[in-house]
Amino acid sequence: MRELSPAQRHKARVLAEQAAASADPGGPTTGSQYELQLYQLLEDRRRLKNIQSIKSKVVLKAQLLPNYHAWIDGVLAKGKGGQDDVLTTILVWSIDAGDYERAVQMARYAVTHKMTLPDQYNRDIPTMLLDEFSEAFLHGKLAEDPALAANILAQIGELTEGSDAPDQARAKLHKALGYALLVLADDGDDKRDLVDQSLLYAQAAHGSLTRALELFQGVGVKKDIEILERRLKKAEQG
Repeated sequence: MRELSPAQRHKARVLAEQAAASADPGGPTTGSQYELQLYQLLEDRRRLKNIQSIKSKVVLKAQLLPNYHAWIDGVLAKGKGGQDDVLTTILVWSIDAGDYERAVQMARYAVTHKMTLPDQYNRDIPTMLLDEFSEAFLHGKLAEDPALAANILAQIGELTEGSDAPDQARAKLHKALGYALLVLADDGDDKRDLVDQSLLYAQAAHGSLTRALELFQGVGVKKDIEILERRLKKAEQG
């Protein structure tokens, strides 16, 4: 898909708003513009399927995302919660490509309206969010900005709190959030004294890591909790 002009982007957004506004909550999204987006999505998925390298797939997804911006903007602005496989797929791609803040916007809309992922994902949206955002910090680019990570992981925790999801997935999110808060507490130096703001971050990290362990004993945070508790005890005594 070639890059759209400003006028074309505006028209695409207006058409998206109309399609999204006409779809009943939980019902199917219809219309020629939606069908066009689905066709483009199918073509882009075929391109991705022909690539074996995970890193190369991520690069291509990042290049493709702008082609769907107008549609997503329209849905978020006027949508009533109709099922939209374009939005839910682009939600996953946005996480993969590191467009985390945009992904949170889509996630909030999708969870609020109890949307589902296309069949190829084999997961519900809350579980996907817990898994993928945790992985984005524990093994991905979200770790490059701990402050952003802590904010986003906390939002995902709040957003999925009322959803049914595996304990292991929720534990992993608390683990990731705890580690992000630890980085904010000491910049990676586990010998640094905990004072002022760093103490607050450390206390919050302890809460997150403890919750992770409560949810799943095999989450792998026991030693970190023990080290952190010794540091917190020292801070309280000092």
